[in-house]
Amino acid sequence: MALYVKKFGGSSVATLEKMRHIVSRVLNDKKEEDQIIIVVSAMGNTTDDLLHLASKVENNPFNREMDMLISTGEQVSISLMAMIFNSMGTPAISLTGAQAGIIAEGVFGKGNIVDIKPERVFKALNEGKVVIVAGFQGITPQGDIITLGRGGSDTTAVALAGAMEADICEIYTDVKGVYSADPRIVPNAIKMKEITNAEMLELARLGAGVMHPQSVAMGKRYHVPIHVRSTFTHESGTIIKDSYSKQMESNLICGVAQDDNVARIAVLGLENMPGTAGMLFSELASNEVPVDMIVQSARKLDDKTIDIIFTVASTDLHQAKFVLEQMKQQGKINKVMYDDNCAKVSIVGPEMLGTPGVAARIFGSLGKDNINIDIVSTSKNSISCLIPRTYINKAICAIHDEFFK
Repeated sequence: MALYVKKFGGSSVATLEKMRHIVSRVLNDKKEEDQIIIVVSAMGNTTDDLLHLASKVENNPFNREMDMLISTGEQVSISLMAMIFNSMGTPAISLTGAQAGIIAEGVFGKGNIVDIKPERVFKALNEGKVVIVAGFQGITPQGDIITLGRGGSDTTAVALAGAMEADICEIYTDVKGVYSADPRIVPNAIKMKEITNAEMLELARLGAGVMHPQSVAMGKRYHVPIHVRSTFTHESGTIIKDSYSKQMESNLICGVAQDDNVARIAVLGLENMPGTAGMLFSELASNEVPVDMIVQSARKLDDKTIDIIFTVASTDLHQAKFVLEQMKQQGKINKVMYDDNCAKVSIVGPEMLGTPGVAARIFGSLGKDNINIDIVSTSKNSISCLIPRTYINKAICAIHDEFFK
């Protein structure tokens, strides 16, 4: 007997026909004693449609009522899928995030799972039922519905798999696995058989859309293997786990990631004294604006002022502007410039920072294609370049060709 958690995204459950295909596939693959939990997203573009509807009423993107609204999309999916299982002779039950025992805290629209109490899920499984759980949502300790943000259904699935000690968590998507680059942009991208949690977490953090960072972090926390595979074929995909198998070897570079949800902000003419940067970023942090790449520079060695340039997600730019314009009115800062035409391209690899010439190869490949670099940042496993958004596809292909010839 094995316990499987299987997650299907919005495109996989967009129509009743697609749902019936999933139910048939699950039943064909299921052995008699297997226990199955299915986590689903809202059908197709349902969440976007609900957000558009709400925008006609108010502009605040994150609040209790917004989460109450958009959480209904998953409830439609789980109830319909449970009905299909039941109509095909297999008992099934649908559970919301709250009913499945998923406890989350934080800001509405960006909740974090803090605990899972899956007693009701276990009870239903032991009764021989397939359990269909609403992804993307949980309940706060105060009893409010809270959504988990982008990639929230993946996070739900991996967290459930970890808390329930499932044998594996299968993430079904519209691609066949994790590739060395986005195969829609780089036709010769390589599908990986395996990748470590640490490498996948870095790729996801830097924009690889196949998995969300929070879901990969859950896999790392619970040591649960994640199989990323296609909804539309029976091919094996990519296994994300703690370490490579003995027969597998890690490469210098495991992948190229891109993120075009990037805006650059320059705060100019700040006083060059201890605490200035802390004041600026504390104000942004207290208003839930995450900051990524940061450059601080003086225009000349003895300058009494500095410029601080940093990036935020384009989706957070509105909130960042609100905070910074308030700081201007309060006299804490002077001049701010905004640029929402940016993208970030990154390479990820476990050993590259200890290998001479990697950065030179990145910069050289971009230079050959006349792509200017605005900011560079590095971490233990990655090097990222901020470039104009219009060049992102060209940059991905250039860097991939350099390292995956």
